[in-house]
Amino acid sequence: MTAAPLSAGEIAAGVRARELRAVDVVAAALERIDRADPELCAFVEVWHEEALRRAGEVDALLDGRSGGVPRTSDADRSEDAPRTSGADNFMEAGPLPLAGVPIAVKGRNGMRAAGPLVAAGAVVVGATSVPGPGTEWQTWGLGARGRTVNPWRADRTPGGSSAGSAVAVAAGLVPLATGSDGAGSVRIPAAWCGVVGLKATAGRLPSADRTGLAVPGVLTRSASDAARWWQVVTGEPKPVPPPLPITAVWSPDLGFAGPDPEPVALARAAVERLVAAGVVRLVRPRVPLRLTDPGPAWLALRAPGADLAGAHRDRAENDRRLAGLFEDAELLLTPTAPTAPHGHEGPGDRYSTSLTWAFNLSGHPALSLPAGFGEDGCPAGLHLVAPHGREALLLAVAREAEARIES
Repeated sequence: MTAAPLSAGEIAAGVRARELRAVDVVAAALERIDRADPELCAFVEVWHEEALRRAGEVDALLDGRSGGVPRTSDADRSEDAPRTSGADNFMEAGPLPLAGVPIAVKGRNGMRAAGPLVAAGAVVVGATSVPGPGTEWQTWGLGARGRTVNPWRADRTPGGSSAGSAVAVAAGLVPLATGSDGAGSVRIPAAWCGVVGLKATAGRLPSADRTGLAVPGVLTRSASDAARWWQVVTGEPKPVPPPLPITAVWSPDLGFAGPDPEPVALARAAVERLVAAGVVRLVRPRVPLRLTDPGPAWLALRAPGADLAGAHRDRAENDRRLAGLFEDAELLLTPTAPTAPHGHEGPGDRYSTSLTWAFNLSGHPALSLPAGFGEDGCPAGLHLVAPHGREALLLAVAREAEARIES
């Protein structure tokens, strides 16, 4: 794997200070993609001409050579890049928080949600892979050159459905890529590729999913970059850091999941490091957390014409139990995935989503943080879940973990 030389924050700071040229940064990213993607298959499309043109606009704006806020018209776009609305104008005032940062978007339709990022100065270099037609249970991606592979072991899946976004970030092709999460589609590939993956609270950001289960998210190599994304897409100011330690409840299985011992051990070891560093303090809830398996309810909500009475009952009961837990603690900690990354033949009878999709039903924000490596050489993740609307808390804990714990 090739390490990304700079984070999104470092790139933006360098470009704004004119120590870096956006065109040079983006050209280097495109070169990395051209070199690595034939093996990784993380991209379905790469927009060389459009990306370099947009990078040039960032440089012109910061050099003072622009006659105003540039507007991208359809006539100016290259043939291979998707058409977008006027939302991809640069910010009209203030510094560009993502100036010159090369990013990737999830799938060919990913530009629809990229307007705030482009307005902040980011440069979209391409669309990442998602599961192809007929692929089993959204467990892997299909890039332009074939199936998407895990950058740590090519015979293993990166997870899905934000497969290519996770791989592009983990392999250092870009520092930030967008995703969407309907059952774990940001958090599972983040865990299996060893990066940070954030899922937003349901309803906080626009989503086209009629069920309300799928929400936007992001994959980055650092919590600071995920926080930068959050501030750009929400317009929220940088939050005041919370007092530490944060109270947290540990659950290896949510009361039903039956995960393998290794991902549980890796996640628990990560929790112990957080405790030792003074980031979290484990507490016992008054009532042990035992959720009802959310799988049947989730599948019913996705099935047109299904009888939803049982799904609504299970959802309401789990919501009640989670509300009780968050009266006793600020965070819930679990493994992100119940298994190590599986092979490209598929997951078999195991649901990789067993520890994540409960929080698509409940709408809670959640984040996967790297938690070390299994004996197979693949990464695992620690899953952090917070009360509704507390993304800032998740990001603060993740930043403190990176700052206080040596990787």
